Amino acid sequence: MKQVVKILSLLTVAAVAFSAPAFAKDRIIFGGGPAGGTFQTVANAIQVYKPVKAMESFVVKAQSSAGSVENLRKVNAGKMDFATVYSGHVYLGANGMMKNDPNKYDSVRAVAFLYGAPAQLVVKKGSGIKSVKDLAGKKVGVGNAGSGAFANCDLFFNHMGVWDKIERNAMGYNDAAAAFGNNQLDAFWLFTAFPSGAVIMAAQTNDIEMVNLGADAEASGFFKKYPYFAKITVPGGTYKGVDTDTPAFQDSALWVANKDVSDDVVYKLLTAVFTDEGLAHMVSQKKTFKAMSVAKGADGIVTPMHPGAIKFWKEKGVL
Repeated sequence: MKQVVKILSLLTVAAVAFSAPAFAKDRIIFGGGPAGGTFQTVANAIQVYKPVKAMESFVVKAQSSAGSVENLRKVNAGKMDFATVYSGHVYLGANGMMKNDPNKYDSVRAVAFLYGAPAQLVVKKGSGIKSVKDLAGKKVGVGNAGSGAFANCDLFFNHMGVWDKIERNAMGYNDAAAAFGNNQLDAFWLFTAFPSGAVIMAAQTNDIEMVNLGADAEASGFFKKYPYFAKITVPGGTYKGVDTDTPAFQDSALWVANKDVSDDVVYKLLTAVFTDEGLAHMVSQKKTFKAMSVAKGADGIVTPMHPGAIKFWKEKGVL
C-alpha cells in the first residue's frame, strides 16, 4: 500500500511539473532608454498599468537602453519585442541609411505614434549665434552618445556642414545645462518635448535665446532629404526670456515591435493603452504623453505597420 501511495505521489508531482509551463506567461520585453528619460518612462508606464499586468497570456517587462538606435537594433534582432524608436531611425534603418552602418533593419514595424520630439538649440543671449553655421569653433553639447538626440544632431549638423567644425561634448541634457551655466559650453542641443527641464534650468542662470532651426532646415533642403521630419514651432513664452516663437522641426517617437511579435499581443496592448483610462494613466506618468490619442495613432509613421496595429487602427477609423 505504501508503495502504491508513493507511486501516486510521484505521478502527481510529475503531472504538476509537466503542466506548469502551460500556465507560465510569455515574457514580453519593452525597450526603454536611459534612466529618467522619456523613452524609459514609456516602457515603465506600460509595464505597471493594471490592465496590462492583468493580461493572462503574457507579462511586460521594461528594459533600459541607450535609446533609439540601440532599441532599433535590438527590436530588429528580436532581443526586444517592443520599444520606443524615433520614426527617422526606423526609416533610415529600413533603408540601410544609418550612419556608418549599411545594415538594413527591416524587421521593425510601427505600432503607434507616442509624441513629437522637437529639436532645440540653446545659446546665450547676445552670443551672435543665429544659425547652426555660426557654431563653427564653438563648444556644443550634442546629447548622449548612442542616443537619438546625438544621432539627430550628427545628422543635422553634418547636413549643415558644421559637425566637424565644432568642439563636440557628448552629455545628457541636465549635464549640458549645468556646463552651459558654468560657461563650459557655448550652446547645447536637445531633441525632446518642450518645455524641457534642462532648458528651464539654463534660463535660470543665464539669459538665453533659441536658434531658429526651422529656417536652417528649410533653406538647406533638409525636409526634402529627410521626409520624416515635420515643421514645428516652440511657442514664445515656453522658456524664460524667449518671448517670440522659434521655428524648429521634430521627429516622432514611435512605439514599435518586431515583425514576429504576435498580432494578438500587439492588438491587446493597444486596446489596453489607447482607452480614456489608459491615456490618463500615461499622462499621470509624464505630461509629454498628452500628445497620445486615438486620433493621432498613425501620425509620423512612414514605414510599414505591424498587422496587429493595422487591425486596431482600422477598427478605430484611423487607417
